[in-house]
Amino acid sequence: MDDIKLIPLSALQHYAFCPRQCALIHNEQVWADNYLTAKGNLLHQRVDSGEPESRNGVRYERSVMVCAEKLGLTGKLDLVEKDLSSGQLTPVEYKKGKAKPGNWDKVQLCAQALCLEEMTNQKITTGYLWYWQTRRREAVELDGLLRQQTLEVIDKVRAIFQSGELPKPIYEKKCQACSLIDICNPQLVAKDNSAKYVAKLFTPEQDAP
Repeated sequence: MDDIKLIPLSALQHYAFCPRQCALIHNEQVWADNYLTAKGNLLHQRVDSGEPESRNGVRYERSVMVCAEKLGLTGKLDLVEKDLSSGQLTPVEYKKGKAKPGNWDKVQLCAQALCLEEMTNQKITTGYLWYWQTRRREAVELDGLLRQQTLEVIDKVRAIFQSGELPKPIYEKKCQACSLIDICNPQLVAKDNSAKYVAKLFTPEQDAP
């Protein structure tokens, strides 16, 4: 594993949201803030600044660093809850806004659980997503389907890291919420036919019959 770049947990969420966004951030080292990312940064600063504490039989550990070499993942977990009677661990991921129609937040949470499982040999069946806008947390069952989806995303992100390629853009409504929209230019790039035009210029014309 020493010669393989470990994948940041955040890259999985980026990929699940948009493969091109993932490549721009992690291969091209491109980043830009907008109102939504600034809110997210503020939220995580508040979470990370909290001290570990125990109450009602639960230990709350914040900003927990993980490294799972078999999975090839590394990153920081917002919060890990430990039941003091059973030792059961539960990851909690904090998110701005509200629950999304896609699965990208759940994929990131599942990957966190997989890291904890590799490091502790403990089975983790449930995690939580806490949303700032609704001020409530959503229980996520870490079932076989979500685990399989998460492992597939890990493999796809690893392939992007190893190839260094930038996936072609696919413009969708969610692009408007992306902080990289002005850099990515999905509508413009997707309609760019310049490569085909140049190729046609240098293609010999067929003789007319």
